[in-house]
Amino acid sequence: MRLFAAVLPPEDATAELASAVAELKKLPDAHGLRWTGRPGWHFTLAFYGEVADELVPELSARLERAARRTDPFELALRGGGRFGGRVLWVGTTGDVGTMRRLAERAEAAGRKAGVPMGEQHHGYHPHLTLARSRGSADFAPYAALLHDFAGRTWTVGDLRLVRSNLPGSGVPGEQPRYETFARWALGSGA
Repeated sequence: MRLFAAVLPPEDATAELASAVAELKKLPDAHGLRWTGRPGWHFTLAFYGEVADELVPELSARLERAARRTDPFELALRGGGRFGGRVLWVGTTGDVGTMRRLAERAEAAGRKAGVPMGEQHHGYHPHLTLARSRGSADFAPYAALLHDFAGRTWTVGDLRLVRSNLPGSGVPGEQPRYETFARWALGSGA
C-alpha cells in the first residue's frame, strides 16, 4: 500500500484556508490548475511510497515511538509560496523546529523498518500543497495573495500514517483519496 507520515491541520484551520483559496481560484488562469481538495490538505513528514504489507507493523511500531518522543507543539498556517512554476503551497509558523524533528523521526522510522526510502528531507520545508500545474505556471500572483495569510494557532497532538489511494478511473481532475491508516498521540514518552 502507498503510505506517508503526516500532520493534518484541524477543521477550523482548514476552513480559514478554504476561504483564502476561494479567492485564489478567482484569479485568471486558476481553472487550468489542479487544485488539491480540502480533504487532501496535509503536511507530509515522510513519504514511504509503496510499502510491503509485512513491513507495516514494524513501521507502525517505530512511528508510535517517534510520536511518544515528540511533545505536542503549536503551528499556524501562514504565508505561502511556490516551487518553481509547478507547485503552489501555504506555509506554517510556530514550533517548526519540533515539526522538523518529527519529520526526521518519521523518515528514520521508515528506513529502520526496511522501507526503501527515496530522497531524504535535507532542509525539510513544511508546506501544504494547494495547487499543481502540469506545465509551468505563473504562480507569482497567487503567492502574493497568500503572503499575508495568517491562520489561527492550533496544537498538533498526533502523528498519522496515511494511505494514499491514487485515482484509477482516468476521469480528468480526479483527486487521490487519503485515509488515516493509523494515528498516535504525541508525547508521554522518552
